[in-house]
Amino acid sequence: MAANHASYLDPPVLGAVSTRRVRFLAREGLFKIPIFRTFIKVFSFPIRRDKPHPSAIKEAVQRLRQGQLIIIFPEGSRSADGSLLEAKRGIGVIAALGRIPVVPTYIKGTEKALPVGKKLLRPAKITVTFGKPLSKDKNETEKQFRERVNRDIVREIENLKASLKSREKSNLKPGSGPPIITYENNHS
Repeated sequence: MAANHASYLDPPVLGAVSTRRVRFLAREGLFKIPIFRTFIKVFSFPIRRDKPHPSAIKEAVQRLRQGQLIIIFPEGSRSADGSLLEAKRGIGVIAALGRIPVVPTYIKGTEKALPVGKKLLRPAKITVTFGKPLSKDKNETEKQFRERVNRDIVREIENLKASLKSREKSNLKPGSGPPIITYENNHS
């Protein structure tokens, strides 16, 4: 699963809407924060954002081959304003080596509930939208798949964002009432 990243709330929100136990690739520096380190080790494993170590890539691939669900924030860091940043190359490498599809995921509202730099939660509606998986085509080489994932994942997340915005303008909102988290599965 590859999702946009705008808030520290993104991992727990994705964990809450997933029907499976999830693991996250998390910034190495988070494992150095004394109290946080104990908690994050349960759900994550470290990766260096600037230059990922091959052992972190291998661990992600091994976990995927064991059937674990790994969530990656392909942008590598949180977006201060909620806009999507360019994807790092690691998402394509992991997908190609693991020979697994990547599910584009758009999270809306966490940037309002807990903005970058803030410490207190604010009331906000949070929506998680899952798109169609990007899978390796039969005639596609590993390199071609890796490059396609790197090139297309942010565009696919942007498409989910635009689709949600369009539905909201048309009053075709999913669910009813004021939900805290709205789960959508767009695998149509």
